[in-house]
Amino acid sequence: MTCAPALKDRHGRTISYLRISVTDRCDLRCRYCMAEHMTFLPRAALLSLDEIAVIAERFIARGITKIRLTGGEPLVRRDVGDLVTRLGRHVGAGLDELTMTTNGNHLADHARALVDAGMRRVNVSLDSRDPELFRHITRHGDVARVIDGIFAARDAGLAVKINMVALKGWNEREIAPMLAWCRDEGLDLTLIETMPLGLVDEDRTDRFLPLTAVMDELKAQFPLVRDSHDSGGPARYWRIAESDTRLGLISPLTANFCDTCNRVRLTTEGILYTCLGHDDRVDLKAVLRADGVAGLDAALDAALLSKPARHDFDIAAATPAVARHMSVTGG
Repeated sequence: MTCAPALKDRHGRTISYLRISVTDRCDLRCRYCMAEHMTFLPRAALLSLDEIAVIAERFIARGITKIRLTGGEPLVRRDVGDLVTRLGRHVGAGLDELTMTTNGNHLADHARALVDAGMRRVNVSLDSRDPELFRHITRHGDVARVIDGIFAARDAGLAVKINMVALKGWNEREIAPMLAWCRDEGLDLTLIETMPLGLVDEDRTDRFLPLTAVMDELKAQFPLVRDSHDSGGPARYWRIAESDTRLGLISPLTANFCDTCNRVRLTTEGILYTCLGHDDRVDLKAVLRADGVAGLDAALDAALLSKPARHDFDIAAATPAVARHMSVTGG
C-alpha cells in the first residue's frame, strides 16, 4: 500500500478515525433518529463493498488507525461480512481497530464471523431494556432479540459497549439500572445526548436530557472515578470503582468535544463529511470512478481544508443543524 502524508485539517488536528456508513437502511425506526416512513437511497446509488474497501484502504495508507462500520444498520447489508474480512486483514498492519455500531437485531447470527474477521469490539444501541418502552422508542423492536445478540457477542469474545441515548420523559429512570446491569454483565455503557440531525416526527426539545444532570444522579448512586481510557472517539470516561465497567459520556451540546476531533465520515453513497454538524462534503465515489485511487489523495486533502472548527448544534433551533438523518451520515 503506497504511503502518503498523514491527514491533518486546517486547524492542526490529525485525522485518525474513519466512520463508514455501509447502508442508510435500518430495520428499526427509532423516534429520535428517523421518521416513521423513510425514503432510503436506491441501491444503485450506493458504493459497492469493493469501492468502500478501496477508499478505506487509502485512508489507512494516510494514517487512519480506527475504522467503525455503521449505518443505518450495517448487518442488514448483504455480504457485509466480506467487507469486514477484507478490512480486518489490516488490523495490526496499519489499522489498530476495526469495530461496528449495530442495533443488535442480527448480532447473534454474525458475532462469531466478526471475531474471526478480526473485530474485537462492538457498540450496541440499547435505549431501554423494558420491552414496551423499547418497542415504543424503536416503533416495533423486540428487546429480547437485541439482548440475545449482546450475550452472543460477549460469549463469542467481543467486548460490548452499550450506547444509550438519554431521552427525557422516556428512559431517564432506566439510566442507573442500565449502568448496574452493565456492571453485572461485564459490559460498558456510553450515554449520548440526542442531536438535532434530520427531520423526525418528534420534538427533540421535549426529549433533550443534559448529561450534566444525569451524572449528578449517577455519582450519588455509584462510586464513579475518572478513567483515562481513550477509545479514539469523543467520549469522556468514568469507571465504577472495583469493577471493569466504564461509563462514557458523549455530550455534544453540554460539553463540546470539537477541539480534539479526529473523525471524518463516509456515507454509503460515497460522500465524505468532515463534520457531523455541517454540510461541507466531497464526493469520493465520483472521484474514485473518474480518477481511480490516484485521485483520492487530492480529494481527501481538499476535504480537510473545509473541516470546520466545531459543530453548530442547537437543540432549541427551529430546524435541525443539518437536513440529513444520522443514518445517512453514519450513527
